[in-house]
Amino acid sequence: MATKLTLRLDENIIEKAKNYAKGCGKSVSQIVSEYFAALEKGDSGFNGADVGPITKKLLGIMGKRKIDEAEYKRHLEEKYL
Repeated sequence: MATKLTLRLDENIIEKAKNYAKGCGKSVSQIVSEYFAALEKGDSGFNGADVGPITKKLLGIMGKRKIDEAEYKRHLEEKYL
C-alpha cells in the first residue's frame, strides 16, 4: 500500500531531484522509493553503481564505514580551516 510522505528540502535540491528524475523517466517518488529499498538490502545487495551522483553522495553519508578520530579531525580541519 502506497502512503504519502512529505519531505522538506531546499528548493535547489528539489529542482535538481525533479530534473534527475525526468532524465531517468521516473518520478521523484519512484527514485526515493528505490533508494530506500536499496538501503534495506544493505551493503551486500547494493553498491551504488546504478544510481545518480546525488544519491551516491547520500550513500556516503549513510554508509557503515568506520572513521577513526584522527581521520574525522583531519576532515573537519580541511572543511573549516
